[in-house]
Amino acid sequence: MKVLQINSVCGFGSTGRIAADLYRLLRDQGGQGLIAYGRGDSPKDIPSFRMDSDVEVKLHGALSRFTDRQGFYSKAATKKLIEAAQAFDPDVIHLHNLHGYYLHLPTLFHWLAQADKPVVWTLHDCWAFTGHCSHFEYVGCDRWKNACHDCPQKKEYPASLLMDNSRRNYLQKKELFTSVKQMMLVTPSDWLKGLVQESFLGKYPVKRIYNGIDLSVFKPTNSNIREKFNLKDKKIVLGVASVWSPRKGLEDLCELSHRLGEGWKVAVVGLTPEQKQALPAGMLGITRTDSVQQLAELYTAADVFVNPTLEDNFPTTNLEALACGTPVVTYRTGGSPEAVDGTCGAVTGQNTADALAQAIQSGLASWTAEACVQRAQLFDSKARYSEYLALYQTLIK
Repeated sequence: MKVLQINSVCGFGSTGRIAADLYRLLRDQGGQGLIAYGRGDSPKDIPSFRMDSDVEVKLHGALSRFTDRQGFYSKAATKKLIEAAQAFDPDVIHLHNLHGYYLHLPTLFHWLAQADKPVVWTLHDCWAFTGHCSHFEYVGCDRWKNACHDCPQKKEYPASLLMDNSRRNYLQKKELFTSVKQMMLVTPSDWLKGLVQESFLGKYPVKRIYNGIDLSVFKPTNSNIREKFNLKDKKIVLGVASVWSPRKGLEDLCELSHRLGEGWKVAVVGLTPEQKQALPAGMLGITRTDSVQQLAELYTAADVFVNPTLEDNFPTTNLEALACGTPVVTYRTGGSPEAVDGTCGAVTGQNTADALAQAIQSGLASWTAEACVQRAQLFDSKARYSEYLALYQTLIK
């Protein structure tokens, strides 16, 4: 079985790691793979094809900033992709993130329609069925249900500083994306699956396959974290994000620190130096780390992981915390609640530090590390990604 994957990146970032892990699992089971990607570098063990140069990606991004036409440049690069794809001659084409300033959507989808090969498309966010944004829950927008217009998030990724082409993008994406004959959509959460079924992509079958994590990396891990930060006598509340934007709920963690008071320490990982400096007294700020070992140590040292996200699909930080034996408290946002049950955490309403504090204080005595680790078994990357290989087999004639 030969599988071509297309994604913005390869081997790094959440989607890049998923694509790379899928290739390795396919390889280990005797299949062949190729990952076509748009920017950055690729791991040496991954057969890959980078479509765009840095200059092309930057030009695509710059043009999009003025025209709001992300996905409608990089035509020459997309033609090179198609040449490489035809030479590889895959049995299945697996799409991931098609946004990221590296693809010409009309060229790609005209080829997909003509090639008439099975297509799997994993939607890691909502971009595929909107005219502009990748998420809309934070602003409560439902224009995607009919036809986007007057986008309230024009200046959010993929940001446009001048024009608003959200309706034009929406109509053209609808025409292109519904032209593929054989396509199976995959979402990492039931929440996103429900949205897809309401969108213009609802004509296609949709399957939920949860994202997975490497349980050999994320597991209860001994460390000197408590000694290092002088937290021996404190209960630790941990928050982790790659970028702490307002949508990730940093303000609510600051308020939670005030609500919990003495005996508790709220630690936040992933801050910029400026954000760290601005934290209220009594909180612990830690800048971003790319060390999964350090992350596992931090998760394990914490008494509870709090994810006050206000917009998300299926955050892997929840899974990482559970795998390290740490219960999770999260807002009822997107697919975030799907990671937990009553044995290993709690779900609360949004924008209320009081509810977070109450959930922590009432649940902490009953949650156990064993229950958290047991729950994390549902998100073992090898098991979850094996579902993709089984799906590929069903699609090959």
